[in-house]
Amino acid sequence: MTTPSSTNPVRIGVIGLGYAGEESLKGYQKLPNVEIVALAGLEEDRLHQLGQTFNIPHLYREYQDLLARDDIDAVSIAVPNSLHAPIAIAALDRGMHVLVEKPLACTGDEAKTMVQAAIKANRILQTVFNRRERDDIQRLKQYIDEIGLGKIYYAKAYWIRRRGIPAAGSWFVNKRLAGGGPLIDLGVHVLDTVLFLLNEPEVITVSASTYNELGSRGIGTSNYVSRFSAGGTINEVEDFASAFMRLSTGATLTLEASWATHSSYDDDYGIILYGSEGGAEVKAKRNTLTDTLRIYTNVAGVPAEVAPKVQGGEFHAAVTRQFVERITSGNWSLHQGHDGLRRARIIDACYASAQHGREVVLDREEL
Repeated sequence: MTTPSSTNPVRIGVIGLGYAGEESLKGYQKLPNVEIVALAGLEEDRLHQLGQTFNIPHLYREYQDLLARDDIDAVSIAVPNSLHAPIAIAALDRGMHVLVEKPLACTGDEAKTMVQAAIKANRILQTVFNRRERDDIQRLKQYIDEIGLGKIYYAKAYWIRRRGIPAAGSWFVNKRLAGGGPLIDLGVHVLDTVLFLLNEPEVITVSASTYNELGSRGIGTSNYVSRFSAGGTINEVEDFASAFMRLSTGATLTLEASWATHSSYDDDYGIILYGSEGGAEVKAKRNTLTDTLRIYTNVAGVPAEVAPKVQGGEFHAAVTRQFVERITSGNWSLHQGHDGLRRARIIDACYASAQHGREVVLDREEL
């Protein structure tokens, strides 16, 4: 394969025809130094529709046929969680860079094999953590880095829905295909975001609980219909999860993730930080993107509140741009999936804590 450069475009293949796959295609289409070469997915009507919309010359039902091409530099993987590891490893073994939807894998062990494959192949492995690309999160990160909140000693991160369990029969509610419920689906997003804001502290211990009180009775199911059937599976995974974590900085983090609750929440996302010199809150009711950030501090000894103007966010577009920039930079060893692996290990610890009813101490994983 020719190394991509300013004169040689990055040649992309996309695997997956759902929302995430389409968002990846939109992101790549905006980049002048990218050529979308191929698309793969099981639904032929959808495959041809997206192929025509994005002017993709080569369409495949099976991802193996896409990976067999020798003119693809990188692939985006947007399929059920259980397929992330086998497809990513196959692509890395073929010498392709890999961008994979969150979570990196269903388990930390699977994620580790992916990172090892990226290191062996000397290729990029990147997870789509697109929630950190919200404008409010980017502004808050800039404020923390440039001005600071002092010592941040407490954080809370949540994504809670009142009614949002993916429809029965979708792969999301199948334990084997998804790896878990809202904790691995929504929780990994807010976990990533808060660790990003806090400059990647280590999680030392986890105490977590999971519940399947509503989904198991058919309560709280959304109108969403998955493109990937799980054979009529009823909800096998949790519908609510909470976790308390101790961090290497001495701070503590509370995490909540839910697809369904009897509560005032709708589809609400938030981050709360308490620091010795200031605090901050991102509160996104119904995942709104405007007027969501507040910073709290003292001015001349008087409590003050600042509401920075925030609007929107690039989400997948930012992630795909970063991915391509990293490919063309040549600094591939700096981006080989370690952040996705760390989050997978933390989610593993949460599920283990919930299963055994005790606190779990995380070991530093040697790669």
